[in-house]
Amino acid sequence: MDLDFIPAPRTAHPSGDGHFLLTPATTLSAATGTEGVARWIRATIGAATGLPLDPGPAGGGIELVIDAARPREGYRLAVAAGGVRIEGGSAAGVFYGAQTLRQLLGPGAFRRAPLRADAEWRLPEAVVEDAPRLGWRGMMLDVSRHFTPKDGVLRQLDLLAAHKLNVFHFHLTDDQGWRIEIKRYPKLTEDASWRPRSKRGHRDSQLWDETPHGGYYTQDDIREIVAYAAERHITVVPEIELPGHSQAAIHAYPHLGNTDVVDTAGLGVWDDWGVNPNVLAPTEEVLRFYEGVFEEVLVLFPSEFVHVGGDECPKEQWKASPAAQARIQELGLKDEDELQSWFIRHFDAWLAARGRRLIGWDEILEGGLAPGATVASWLGYSGGIAAAKAGHDVVMCPHQQVYLDYRQAPGDDEPVPIAYVRSLEDFYRFEPVPPELTDEQRGHVLGTQANVWTEVMDDQGRIDYQTYPRLVAFAEVAWSELPEPDKRDFTGFEGRMAAHYRRLDALGVEYRPADGPKPWQRRPGVLGRPIDEAPTIV
Repeated sequence: MDLDFIPAPRTAHPSGDGHFLLTPATTLSAATGTEGVARWIRATIGAATGLPLDPGPAGGGIELVIDAARPREGYRLAVAAGGVRIEGGSAAGVFYGAQTLRQLLGPGAFRRAPLRADAEWRLPEAVVEDAPRLGWRGMMLDVSRHFTPKDGVLRQLDLLAAHKLNVFHFHLTDDQGWRIEIKRYPKLTEDASWRPRSKRGHRDSQLWDETPHGGYYTQDDIREIVAYAAERHITVVPEIELPGHSQAAIHAYPHLGNTDVVDTAGLGVWDDWGVNPNVLAPTEEVLRFYEGVFEEVLVLFPSEFVHVGGDECPKEQWKASPAAQARIQELGLKDEDELQSWFIRHFDAWLAARGRRLIGWDEILEGGLAPGATVASWLGYSGGIAAAKAGHDVVMCPHQQVYLDYRQAPGDDEPVPIAYVRSLEDFYRFEPVPPELTDEQRGHVLGTQANVWTEVMDDQGRIDYQTYPRLVAFAEVAWSELPEPDKRDFTGFEGRMAAHYRRLDALGVEYRPADGPKPWQRRPGVLGRPIDEAPTIV
């Protein structure tokens, strides 16, 4: 019997030669606390099999139970001829056990309706015991560069859940578009949520799509997304960028910019990619504006963490601005780096006072790290290592390892090749916990996430192509207890992927095939920016 599970569980073995057959009479028993998992099973496995899975007494069908002695996200799935039992340390653990049950049923269980009315749904007798390695297992989706409509976001949450990922980092604002409704500042969506055109390909490209591009989520959309994620035991972490990557907001409200050195009233929503020089002015008025933004954000997102970006903030405008220089003197700061740190420290304290925690990219280390801040380490490993050694929590997402916009193979057929080749095997050999940390310092590594930046991903198919199957390998690295990178069984993983590709097919994922892009997935003539030299890992 093949138990081709992904991510690989801690233990999985046959427990007999028989099987359990799901029939129209099969019941689903949900103990207290597991009712949401039962709803998910009926909505997915029930739809795929065409079976009602009606409520019934424990025993003889599928039974969901919470066992507090297990790790919170851990589970035990036991299939016997007389029934199925899933025990989890919490509802989340039971949910992950249900995901494994779905894999055990075969690729047909990943469809939205049964293929045949007479299909048999057999579960082999087996026992699977499992728990995740890391607590933060995430994916970031950038919806600012190219907007993903609400239904596409819900689909991404389903895909994350199928791979036992539990954090959705929602990159909602940037120079190229503001994507969340803020009622007290309506121009953020009226004016800043769309741009007149978009660059096609890398920023060096001379090709343009002259179609206006935009979109945003209403507050009810956000509530729906957050609730949908919670049913799948996924935390949604919102990102509101500051003080850089802010041109869209400055376009809507010009007083947010450095008006003494820039004609901010003439700035539009940016139609190019890269690092933008237009940053927020260091004024009390700007602080109050973003406090107003975050007040509405906190109502919508219950997550402990709130991401404030903090990356790629050029200092040239502050250096040239008499008002910014006066602010540096007034605050007793040494330089513009400390001025950026002043921004971050303000919101670190503001969020902490409301029971939340600030997280930002490596650059929040510049000028001194705010006391309660967590670092999302993207500039290699060094920022995360420095933060962990200083006693700060860290989420590891180094760009040279886990950026999904990077090209997957060499060659001219790869669509819009960006940066280094990062293959499926490279993702499988990624190690999120730096070995040079002590045991105590490793405790500050909350987990890891892979990042989907969408400059060259203008629709769902493009996101699928860049993300899958590499996110599958990443999910196993984040969940499973694997050996050190050079000892990992990539051949065995490829063997299990043969079954998993059929699951992705059933889910309608337009992944990159192992032998290269299909003709319609190529993008000849759209400029990328490949980098051929081996990167320096820091």
